[in-house]
Amino acid sequence: MSLKPFWIFWIVVWVCFFSGCHPGIKKEMTQFSSLKKLKPKNYPLFKDSLDFQGLTVSIDNSMLYFKKVPLKRTYYYGKQIYTASHMILSLETFKVFLEKKPSAKALNNYIKSRFIVYQAAGNKEGEVLFTGYFEPTFEGRMEKSAEFSYPVYTRPNDLLEIDLSAFSDKYKGHKHLVARVDDVSKMVVPYYSRKQINSIEDFYKRARPVVWLKSRIARFFLEIQGSGKIDLGNSEILRVHYAGSNGNAYRSIGRYLIRKNEILKENMSMQAIRNWLELHPERMDEVLHHNDSFVFFQKEDGGPYGSLGVEVTALRSIATDSRVFPKGALCFMQAALPEKTKSLSLNKWEKVSFFALNQDTGGAIKGPARADLFCGNGDYAEFTAGYMNKYGKLFFLVLKPGPGMM
Repeated sequence: MSLKPFWIFWIVVWVCFFSGCHPGIKKEMTQFSSLKKLKPKNYPLFKDSLDFQGLTVSIDNSMLYFKKVPLKRTYYYGKQIYTASHMILSLETFKVFLEKKPSAKALNNYIKSRFIVYQAAGNKEGEVLFTGYFEPTFEGRMEKSAEFSYPVYTRPNDLLEIDLSAFSDKYKGHKHLVARVDDVSKMVVPYYSRKQINSIEDFYKRARPVVWLKSRIARFFLEIQGSGKIDLGNSEILRVHYAGSNGNAYRSIGRYLIRKNEILKENMSMQAIRNWLELHPERMDEVLHHNDSFVFFQKEDGGPYGSLGVEVTALRSIATDSRVFPKGALCFMQAALPEKTKSLSLNKWEKVSFFALNQDTGGAIKGPARADLFCGNGDYAEFTAGYMNKYGKLFFLVLKPGPGMM
């Protein structure tokens, strides 16, 4: 029997879901309205609280991305459009200026004369909620044992990705759909949820384990971060990186625990979630299965890597919603970071501003009012990523085009 009729049926159903043609869905903010072009007199004060450390490395990584895509590929800054070629020129120009080690005054004058600045729409107050992520380290082994019994799966061999634009131009720009072919009906259906994956005893036949961890909690937090280091116990470190997901919607277990009055909103953090799970193993299924999304991994040399396929840089790379903000772009953020002291404290956060590059995305990072800062690895990174939940402002910079370039 041909699968074509079933494919068409499910594609039409899923297109309606993602394009909002069913009732009750509000019109989403798009790439055309997510950025507001500022007049030079309204530009923020550009000051890099991190003394530009690591910035040129991050700029180089964005340029690696742009040089791999067609030079005529377009990127939207609100209603303005710039090509990959112009994005490269923009980053190269900014990098060359940084090599002069400019004063704050020279930096601001230069940006006003050479760059266009856009502000992220944010929420009603024009603010963006900044959270953080980091590269964790977990204990693991290459072989399953009684102590290391939780598999980190590779991408399953029965997982399909459906590109709607291949069926019609009117679906161009829509999300790829993740699916599988049902063994009995032969219909195309959504891929297994987290709960279903955990209940399939021989799931390893579909997705070979990369490595084995000590606990489900460790595996869950590895999924949340998207990459990590695995200490194999023999002075060898294995790096694993995001290789795809089951396509199910991400749902926050932090919000779930707040709603269930298990953790107060003001006390919510990655550390608080971990502590709660360790104290309530009998409710592990209930809480973890609230999030239907499941992440698959692959071995990596180097990294960690963002969604652009280039390495992300500590405190210089951010993850945003790729549907509304230009990939690889130069950004400037006003937020808060903890002071770098031996005794990290929730009370010792200071207002900061610094440049970053938009090099990643994430299942929980949706809309124009969210951004996730890559914090690196180590104690400071873990603390910052675990507790960062600060509102601030986000700006995007691009070189003013020359005559005939727009």
